[in-house]
Amino acid sequence: MELKFDREKNRQERLKSVREYAEWVRSVPNEVWSSQQAVIINSFMQNAANYALTPEKYLEMKSKSSAEREEKIRQLSKKKLVLNRK
Repeated sequence: MELKFDREKNRQERLKSVREYAEWVRSVPNEVWSSQQAVIINSFMQNAANYALTPEKYLEMKSKSSAEREEKIRQLSKKKLVLNRK
């Protein structure tokens, strides 16, 4: 199954959300938005504490993923060089 993903549409939606949130922050008292920020941050911290993957394992996986991605790029570059020589 191929998943279609429109990066520009996603980017525009995120920018719209950020602008709307910034406008809301400017329109309400500091106590309102700062208490809501505290709730969000606390929930992020609680979720991170309950996450099954250790920071070390995450970094190991990320490192392997980066190495694999770099190898694929090298292979594609070699193929392009071979095709350009023909």
